[in-house]
Amino acid sequence: MDLKSLLRWSLLLDLSAVFLSVFADGSFLNGQINITAEPGQNISLPCGAPDNKAIIVVEWSRTDLESEYVLRYRDEQFDPENQHLSFRNRVDLQDRQMKDGDVSLVLKNVTMDDRGTYECRVVQRGTNRRKRAALKTRPISSIVLDVVPSGHKDGSSEDGGNKVGPVGAAVGLSVGIIVAAAVGFVISKKRRRLRENEQAAAELELQSALQSPDPGAVS
Repeated sequence: MDLKSLLRWSLLLDLSAVFLSVFADGSFLNGQINITAEPGQNISLPCGAPDNKAIIVVEWSRTDLESEYVLRYRDEQFDPENQHLSFRNRVDLQDRQMKDGDVSLVLKNVTMDDRGTYECRVVQRGTNRRKRAALKTRPISSIVLDVVPSGHKDGSSEDGGNKVGPVGAAVGLSVGIIVAAAVGFVISKKRRRLRENEQAAAELELQSALQSPDPGAVS
């Protein structure tokens, strides 16, 4: 395989590494979702477990509540031990059977005080994590909830969710920009290296030609 072919293969490998590094992190796949609701509504905050492993702990938290959580579902029952008082009897799982990994949160009778960033975490069977370690796991969904007075909502659906899909247009655009920038950087770097190597190879070939004796010369 010649030098150009080797460099092309190297470029392809580097591009593959870029795509893997960008999309391997589940936070890019789930992203941050923005939801707008009105006081008094019942809304659903979407969240889905990444695979089909049995879910043994579900925890919804809000970033400003510190150690208290919004909802914890463990061993097929709700755990009220450290639940924030404002969420008592106002939250539930959309599907307690958690079919297909659905661990979406239902928040009833939304108030202005419910505004904030909600995070969804799960512990699944076979993840080698203790049930009490749920708070330390990485969130699989992050949702920013804004509550506005009636009649002030703009561009959101009746159930409190945005019209965009679960990942959201803003997330998709951000990921696209990151991928484009990373790929562009790698391509630019590889092309520069390819030109440098081709120039060096040409110079070596020229020097070799100049140093080689002329077969037609008479001694």
